[in-house]
Amino acid sequence: MNSANPLLQSSGLPRFSAIQPEHVEPAIDTILADYRARIDALLAPDGARDFAGVVLLGEELEDRLNHAWAPVSHLHGVADSEELRKAYSAAQEKIVEHASELGQNRALYAATKAVGDAPATQALPRAARTLVEHELRDFRLSGVALEEPARSRFREIANELAKLATEFEEAVLDATDAWSETLADAAQLAGIPESGRAVLRAYAEEKGVDGWLVTLKQPSVQAVLTYADDRALRERVYTAYQTRASDQGPNAGAFDNSPRIEKILALRHEAARLLGFRDAAEESLATKMAPSPDTVFAFLRDLAARAKPVAMRELDELRAFAASELGLAELQPWDVGYAAEKLREKKYALNEEELKPYFALDAVLAGFFEIVRRVFGVSMKRRDDVDVWHPDVRYYDLVDANDQVFAGAYVDLYARGGKRGGAWMDVCVNRFARKDGMQLPVAFLTCNFAPPTKDTPSLLTHDDVLTLFHEFGHGLHHMLTEVDYPGVAGISGVEWDAVELPSQFMENFGWQREALDLFARHWKTGEKLPDELFARMQAARHFHAGMFLVRQLEFGLFDFRIHREFDPARGARAMDILREVRDEVAVVHPPEWQRFPHAFTHVFAGGYGAGYYSYLWAEVLSADAFGRFEEAGVFDRATGEAYRKAILAVGGSRPALESFVEFRGREPLPDALLRSYGLVA
Repeated sequence: MNSANPLLQSSGLPRFSAIQPEHVEPAIDTILADYRARIDALLAPDGARDFAGVVLLGEELEDRLNHAWAPVSHLHGVADSEELRKAYSAAQEKIVEHASELGQNRALYAATKAVGDAPATQALPRAARTLVEHELRDFRLSGVALEEPARSRFREIANELAKLATEFEEAVLDATDAWSETLADAAQLAGIPESGRAVLRAYAEEKGVDGWLVTLKQPSVQAVLTYADDRALRERVYTAYQTRASDQGPNAGAFDNSPRIEKILALRHEAARLLGFRDAAEESLATKMAPSPDTVFAFLRDLAARAKPVAMRELDELRAFAASELGLAELQPWDVGYAAEKLREKKYALNEEELKPYFALDAVLAGFFEIVRRVFGVSMKRRDDVDVWHPDVRYYDLVDANDQVFAGAYVDLYARGGKRGGAWMDVCVNRFARKDGMQLPVAFLTCNFAPPTKDTPSLLTHDDVLTLFHEFGHGLHHMLTEVDYPGVAGISGVEWDAVELPSQFMENFGWQREALDLFARHWKTGEKLPDELFARMQAARHFHAGMFLVRQLEFGLFDFRIHREFDPARGARAMDILREVRDEVAVVHPPEWQRFPHAFTHVFAGGYGAGYYSYLWAEVLSADAFGRFEEAGVFDRATGEAYRKAILAVGGSRPALESFVEFRGREPLPDALLRSYGLVA
């Protein structure tokens, strides 16, 4: 083994500073060759046919591959370069091909099925039995039963889809980085608060230009569309942002994802049909809680029927306000955020800028860690001796009441060039009971907040606070697992429409007075968030909840319909279906040239294809689960321990509904989501 290649270390944390693009392919080649040799040995006539020799060996081999691939995949998202892209793409193709071959290996399937049928397996722990069940299901979903030429075609599709997803994401990143506008006149910044101006100034300094630089990074877009008085500037930013990677807008055609959308949907449909499903939507539910596509549509349309009338009233009020108070006779999409902020300020005497000084990032982090300590009895302790990929990255150990380390997390929170937008959690290392001892789980936690400036710390909006809590909720799900097998530990193996339960659950703490008192203090004076300001926050909590909810319904219905209704003879019809969905549920109708699907990475480059509805499905679970804390006390340790044991500790080792019922004592109540939005009493 080449010890000089940092990706070939099979334990410990990645040595990020040593990883170079030229390390990627040789490491993956070495690991995959060994993987194949170990599988061949297993399948020899004298090979083992028990849980340890078949299923546990697979966990061991996958874990070794993850040790190399997780840091590479992460760097591709947070520190992208042309050289890394090439290495990533080449290695990913080999990994996908390997996974396809493995998933269609009938001898390995037979060996796994023999384990599943063995009486000894029934005596194993629940997590082990579930792992075997999931392995057998995944074989079937990999086309193990297909005959030629369908088997080879299925593998080709898997490889092509992986390439297209990478290209889709890279096109969005390139399109985001490709557009900017320099503002030399301070008058153009009218309305944008000082914190927003500081971000734009910092972008300009980073690029070596005078004045202020407007970009398509989220802090910049948010500052302009929410606060800029210059309507033409808002329109230009909206246009550039909403046409990224498309055939429209200022960079029309340069990074166009249109053909990729068409190909992705066609290939997903073809793969589903090969497996015997009607379409990709039906196939996606094989690993979700929802029992059928009709159930998903009924869920979404029931919500729409209740939310749309509220959203229409909200929009009517906003239009009237914009016309009478702001002189906007016709409310355009680039006016909505701006006008809404003005209306919220008028109705509740509240704006995000008034709240920001109370949400300095370091204080918010410390407060969140204290919430975790009180609710779950564990603490986050920063370490400075861990190799990271950027100076802004922090590393934390998660320790128990006896100060014993049992998990860790990399935390990368600021927006910068070469970093994918949005916020996400990903797996660095899985918990695994290895032969040489327990391997502790480690998470990647990534956001894109405005960085600190020379004069101010990083100040968050309240929405940013909730985003941070959300991603750390995913992280806690990964780090607090007590399952010893990576395939069903933490977030792994959890039904996709339940995996957002722990993340959305943690957002609720961001609205509790007891929780806010732990961190919401003015960064200059140390004054805690005033009661009167908190009261205005609560009064405004459900401001435009209807409009927000129908927007989420638009995303969910669009995603599910394009996968359910794909017709090879007619093509994807993505924009046609989007128009139909908007006619059904939307109240704000963007211009015809708007191309939000072309940057919809969750669906076309992430794991949410035919599953974006999961955010709302899981929100029913999270809102209902938090209800027990509201009854017992926000920091009630007994309730926190019950939640940890019933939901977080078990990971994917059993059905999510079973875990929920253990915690709540009953099945979830559908109206919990509507109550969380203030739409029902």
